[in-house]
Amino acid sequence: MRDTGIGDIGHAMNSVVEPTYQFKPEDRPLLPGGPFAPPHPPLRRLGYAVIGLLSGVAATFSNALVNVDVANLAGSLGLYVAEASLLPAIFVAMSASTNLLLVKARIQFGIPNTTGALLFLYIVLGLAQFAFPGFASAVAVRAASGMAAGALIAFCIFNLLQVFPPKLRPAAIVIGVGLPQLGTPLARLVPVEMLSLHSWQSVHLIEIGVAAAVLAANYALPLPPSERSPALEPLDFLSVALIVPSILLFCAVLGEGRFLWWRDTPWLGWALVASVVLFAVAILIELHRRRPLLQIEWISTLDVLRFGAVALIVRFALAEQTYGSVGLLTSGGLINDQLRTLFVIVIVAMVLGIVAAVLTLSVERLPYQEIVAALLIAAGAWLDSGATNITRPEQLYFSQALLGFGTTLFIGPTLASGFLRVFSRGPDVLVSLLVLFSVTQNVGGLLGSAVLGSYQVASARAHFAALSEHLLGSDPQVAARLSAEGAAALAQEITREANVLAFNDVFLLVAAIAAATALGIAGVLATNAFRKAFK
Repeated sequence: MRDTGIGDIGHAMNSVVEPTYQFKPEDRPLLPGGPFAPPHPPLRRLGYAVIGLLSGVAATFSNALVNVDVANLAGSLGLYVAEASLLPAIFVAMSASTNLLLVKARIQFGIPNTTGALLFLYIVLGLAQFAFPGFASAVAVRAASGMAAGALIAFCIFNLLQVFPPKLRPAAIVIGVGLPQLGTPLARLVPVEMLSLHSWQSVHLIEIGVAAAVLAANYALPLPPSERSPALEPLDFLSVALIVPSILLFCAVLGEGRFLWWRDTPWLGWALVASVVLFAVAILIELHRRRPLLQIEWISTLDVLRFGAVALIVRFALAEQTYGSVGLLTSGGLINDQLRTLFVIVIVAMVLGIVAAVLTLSVERLPYQEIVAALLIAAGAWLDSGATNITRPEQLYFSQALLGFGTTLFIGPTLASGFLRVFSRGPDVLVSLLVLFSVTQNVGGLLGSAVLGSYQVASARAHFAALSEHLLGSDPQVAARLSAEGAAALAQEITREANVLAFNDVFLLVAAIAAATALGIAGVLATNAFRKAFK
């Protein structure tokens, strides 16, 4: 017997609609575990919109604070930067794997209880960091932050679904997935003084404040009830117990590889082997279950694999903005406070990208939106490839705006196209879709930073060697520089120039990958059109 919670409707709807309200067929949730969506008065719609905005940004904002200042925050924990870089990797791993159980948890326990429990855990661990500071407690906070992030993105979409009439509800998915992309540029607007005053304590205070605000909003204006029924099975927990550490190990390798260097650290290889073995065992279990948590056969179809590949590759390319352009500017000595205008422009461009995605959203246009987004990313990266050692934020305004616009134009329609696959197959593949999309976006971003960072290091070494070959002590100009500045100063200048050239190589690589992705999508469209024409 399904418990719809209709008896508690007066409380759940906060007495705005009548307690005897009977849900209509069109009020039923679009997704399993989602809330009913009855008509709401304008003020209540506005309230849900505000909560959706708050929870969407909160999903990534707190972790972004750690990411953008991890080098400075490492010192307060007595860690090397390589050790502190494990913390964002833990967040990514937990955020990527949360949906393994989240969908079923919402069906069984309800949205407010599931979201509230994860936020409460996050707040408690954040407070515990003040009493027991150290690396272990920081790991626990980042893990809880990742789990809460997975819940908050869904919570954001559920609130936005209450805002739109039935015909426009796909826009809630586009907006709900686009809002978390604002977390990183917003974090870069936080003044350095706020973070440097008490270092990790300042970050945790901000984290706790944001989480508490969402938790309060969750209970101040609760969502309508949802259909609740038993959903979790014992074997679900076995699969999760294998997949989560597998993703954790893989993300740890990605997070540490470019700092410890891939071939110089044996444990990276062993961790990667353990990750593959754990994941393989989980897949074997899922393949032999009567009601699997992951629909492996569906995931392995060509159409779904193509969807995952496009989502992964474009997220990989988007690391240009979080690693490439910022790395170029910070290597020249700039700090966050000097990049504020740049990231205000990026935020505006991302918001415009969300608006454009919503206004042009339709089933037929989804692949074309992805093509345009990929081409914009390619154009922005190509424009950045002409950087020099005197490049400043002003020269990157337009290119980074293109990347920001392309980010949100791409990610919402891509998830919307994934949901079309769910509706065509049935709700049993929902967990599989959400896990696949979450992994491509979270792990894809980490993979992008790892690969692009490693490529930049290798390219910088090659450029340094090439530049040094042309500096001969017998050259009068070189001799004059050596006598005026000294060998160390000259080597420092060569290193700076080699780094700039290496970042330009990174930008060109990203441009090529994004352009190839656009061509690949166009090729699939052309092939499908050709087959239809000659059937």
